[in-house]
Amino acid sequence: MALTRRDLLRTGALGIVVAGSVEAIAAPVAAAQTRRPAGYGALVDDPAGLLALPKGFSYRVVAQAGVTTLESGQPTPSDADGTACFRDGRGFVLVNNHEIGGGEPYGVPALPGLSYDPGAAGGTTNILVDHSGKRLREYVSLAGTHNNCAGGHTPWNTWLTCEETEQRAGGVFQQDHGYVFEVDPFDRAANRNPVALRFLGRYSHEAVAVDPDDSTIYLTEDASGPNGLYFRWTPPRGFRGRKGALRHLQLTEGDNAGRLQAMSCFKGGRQIADLSEATQPGTRYRVKWVDVPDRQAAEVSVRSQFAPGEVTHSRKLEGAYWGDGGAYFVASYARADDGSVHEHDGQVWFYDPRSETVELKTIFGVNPDPDADTNYDGPDNITVSPYGGLILAEDGEGLSHLVGVTDRGQAYPMARNELNNSEFTGPTFSHDGRFLFANIQTPGYVFAITGPWEECR
Repeated sequence: MALTRRDLLRTGALGIVVAGSVEAIAAPVAAAQTRRPAGYGALVDDPAGLLALPKGFSYRVVAQAGVTTLESGQPTPSDADGTACFRDGRGFVLVNNHEIGGGEPYGVPALPGLSYDPGAAGGTTNILVDHSGKRLREYVSLAGTHNNCAGGHTPWNTWLTCEETEQRAGGVFQQDHGYVFEVDPFDRAANRNPVALRFLGRYSHEAVAVDPDDSTIYLTEDASGPNGLYFRWTPPRGFRGRKGALRHLQLTEGDNAGRLQAMSCFKGGRQIADLSEATQPGTRYRVKWVDVPDRQAAEVSVRSQFAPGEVTHSRKLEGAYWGDGGAYFVASYARADDGSVHEHDGQVWFYDPRSETVELKTIFGVNPDPDADTNYDGPDNITVSPYGGLILAEDGEGLSHLVGVTDRGQAYPMARNELNNSEFTGPTFSHDGRFLFANIQTPGYVFAITGPWEECR
């Protein structure tokens, strides 16, 4: 399993401050904390020892690894991670990643017709939830994948789940891994006989954002030695994104369908080697896209196939989402000892496809006390709140929170993990804004959180 920031980071605090419906980026959290209190008020300790929430808010446990059961009779799998919520006539459907790389107590069962590789224990489950947030049932929608971390919605209402690994076939593994798979939240038949979207490359995938106008897919890579890359896949002429279209493209045109490219940034005529070079919000680079020589990484990792000065690297490329006509993406942190030019605890970037530029929206420094309840660090999964601002899931040092950021750029605690220091994952709102679904990865809880959302200060 790939190491997380919790495994690697010495200390640090990071906040991503996004205003409204991702229309603007506001001030850093460090500055925001000097203003009047924001959010929904102080967190109230939970007698059950799971989630501390603001007064007036409550939660329901939707699923619990090893406790609740699947339709097929096995326990809910471990390590819930990236999650998407889809509207359903009976309520909602959650597509829930399981970041299982080996050794977790409850794997995704390799059910007939749903397993890509019976030697791998990751995958996704679909959880049907009623209008009150109560779990109705849960079933396997993808099995036999490895270390399913994040992913992204598509404009045609499917989920792209990403394998954060470069595991090759051998030993228990019968297939190469490091791919993206498409999961349908509603049509079980569409998920049978899973197909790896090999044309999106084989590398340590983290998250994706899809352009609704032309189906271009932007992808982050969470990797090191060298640091990861930011990618763009452009579909072949005549391609139209819709359910089943990516699968059909892989089956008919194969591994080289469309065009996979890595980002290279320039300031004037000077090429930027690593995104950590940027230290000031508003820094803007011109972007060129460089074709990936070997998408399947037959000899070396994709990020190692380029000559020095050919592409731009970044440590810990994580969350990605589409908004304001472009692709936002996050670099969670950078350290000198991982090859970064400057150290930071977070950058938020925006790629504008119209101008072919990438702009640093905000950057955060290292916080020396991640155990303080008012300090937030290490965002991984992120979502935009329908009430303005952002909800981010911490995966850093010390206490673990769901952190909200108002449209004025003020950070506030939305929830605190009272059980342990495990990361929060998968925050996602229901279409009607009544529920925020989120997970504690270990030992594996899925929550539905509700309350007086419109009272945010």
